[in-house]
Amino acid sequence: MARNPEEAQRLVIPLKPEETLAFLGQADRNLKKLRSLFRETFGDRLKLIMRGNQVELEGDPEAVGVAERAVRDLLALLRQGAELDQPTLEQSVALALQGEGLYQATTPETELALPGRLRPKTPGQRRYVEAIAHHDITFGVGPAGTGKTYLAVAMAVSHLRAKRVKRIILTRPAVEAGEKLGFLPGDIQAKVDPYLRPLYDALFDMIDAERFEQYLQSGIIEVAPLAFMRGRAQPVETPVLTPEGFRPIGSLKPGDWVVGAYGVPVMVVAVHPQGVKPIYRVRFSDGVETRATADHLWAVLTPWDRKRKRPPRLVTTEEMRDNLRLHHQHRYEIPLLQAPVEFPRRPVPLDPYALGLLLGDGCLTGSTTPSFSTGDPELKEALAARLQGVKVVPKGGVDHTLTLGFKGGKNRNPVSAALQTLGLWGTRSGERFVPEAYLWNAWDVRLAVLQGLLDADGSVHVQPGRRARVQFSTSSPRLAQHVAFLVRSLGGVVYHRVRPQHRLRPGLARGRTVPHRADSHVLDIRLPPGLSPFRLARKAAVYAQAGGIRPMRFVEAIEPTGEAEAVCITVASPDGLYVTEDFILTHNTLNDAFIILDEAQNTTPEQMKMFLTRMGFSSKMVITGDITQIDLPKHQKSGLVEAIRILKGIEGIAFVYFKESDVVRHPLVARIIKAYEEAERGGDRSQ
Repeated sequence: MARNPEEAQRLVIPLKPEETLAFLGQADRNLKKLRSLFRETFGDRLKLIMRGNQVELEGDPEAVGVAERAVRDLLALLRQGAELDQPTLEQSVALALQGEGLYQATTPETELALPGRLRPKTPGQRRYVEAIAHHDITFGVGPAGTGKTYLAVAMAVSHLRAKRVKRIILTRPAVEAGEKLGFLPGDIQAKVDPYLRPLYDALFDMIDAERFEQYLQSGIIEVAPLAFMRGRAQPVETPVLTPEGFRPIGSLKPGDWVVGAYGVPVMVVAVHPQGVKPIYRVRFSDGVETRATADHLWAVLTPWDRKRKRPPRLVTTEEMRDNLRLHHQHRYEIPLLQAPVEFPRRPVPLDPYALGLLLGDGCLTGSTTPSFSTGDPELKEALAARLQGVKVVPKGGVDHTLTLGFKGGKNRNPVSAALQTLGLWGTRSGERFVPEAYLWNAWDVRLAVLQGLLDADGSVHVQPGRRARVQFSTSSPRLAQHVAFLVRSLGGVVYHRVRPQHRLRPGLARGRTVPHRADSHVLDIRLPPGLSPFRLARKAAVYAQAGGIRPMRFVEAIEPTGEAEAVCITVASPDGLYVTEDFILTHNTLNDAFIILDEAQNTTPEQMKMFLTRMGFSSKMVITGDITQIDLPKHQKSGLVEAIRILKGIEGIAFVYFKESDVVRHPLVARIIKAYEEAERGGDRSQ
């Protein structure tokens, strides 16, 4: 009781009849526990009496005030449909001492944020849930048992079910994996499972085992040690397309620009050296290939996705490796460029369409006046219209001379001069190429060159009931490579095959057979809708009527190629895609994902920076940890501690700090934490 009876206070709290039994508990268990807690806290300064349907509190005003908060808090919980147990009673009294209550943990917003009937149990948990809902990056820092990991996983599942994200990535630092656990049996997943078990347990509480397995197989849920997220890389010498041309990925740095899926530049926002990694060669159905690590990300479409018109899913090289076919058909389709690549426009000495015609059917040997062979009046007129100051004069048969139209004089043929500037004058059919000024030019310039080549030397084939096939053949391997470059840079695909000269049917020249002097390079060309490969009316009409074959690129094979120094980049693009060699689109950013880093106090500053800079668009990150439980070597700084110091005050990042009153495990846990904190403070004072 109060030391001075005159200062004693008496307070009565009425209960509804249906609330009384729930408040008392079976055999008055709750009432006895509450009295015990008040006795431990206030001694004889407070008396709790139950009379009928009312609670009477009598004693020291301060003690009565705390007890009133606790009792009203418990009644509020009962009215919300909760059941009272001993841990709840302990938490309620502990929070009442701090002027808070358990009922404050639940708001309409937090009820909507979490899946099922899961609710925050403390005000700290409520602040945590609200911070995750409102911020892209949330740090949850505090002692074990406060629900940091569990609630983060619950929010991730809630976001996945609401289709706010497409995948969940759960990770923990496990430095020992692959270094100190090598003696353990099983594969690497078996070795690191002990580190990831708390994450699995939280997921199993919210997702049934069968669906969880489906999510793992499809990549919707990824659970991996933090060290494994450092992969997703390519060898340092791998070419990556930039507005100025291809550059080794190892030479890129933050602030540089690379070409994205829509053909326009996107900024490199982070570069992460990976050291020496196992490398795989990924070969595609059209013959192109690139190299990447086992966990490099790829945006792919499966037959199931295409049938249901789903967006691309993200898979790793390793996930595709032994799963490339479905009923003898390709399983994984890689998205192509969504628009032609936009290179800077450059001046050129010759009309691009005219250049394509001359590369296809022109005589550029330099031994005579340049000429052009065609039996099609439309092509003759198109060439003449584009060569200012030059006349296309019939020479006999299908041959035409490109001349000034008069003899003598000091004026040089502008076609010869332009071809000499481009390095083409004096080349024979097997030596021809597309000059760089046209290859690395605006998309309409590249398309015009391609159309000139196909109008002159290309063909269109249509079988009944099928789409049009476009072919181009040349004896110049260099020109074949450049035509493939043009097609791929426009968003198409090319299938390249070589027909040996001894297998080619001899040609005819003035009535006599002439054997081929070189192999023939045959290109099957497929351009995206909206880009016609022809300008010549008769070819364009056939192509338009039948329609072109849709360009597609599938993963054909994945083979190990040893080890190499590797690096990964993060690009500022909503889809996370960038263009690597042969205009292959690849992916390396964690977009549309809910990413959780657990036990973050055991990351190094470098690991934490790597993790945070891997965040993509439409994603959330939650980082949890307890800075009093750092297991790193004494000389090593904690990445979590450094992040708290460096990132405080940055908009879009929230920090939520838990206390011992937020512990929702066994009641002893909170007491143990508090005892250790007091001991550490006492140790600090004694020092």
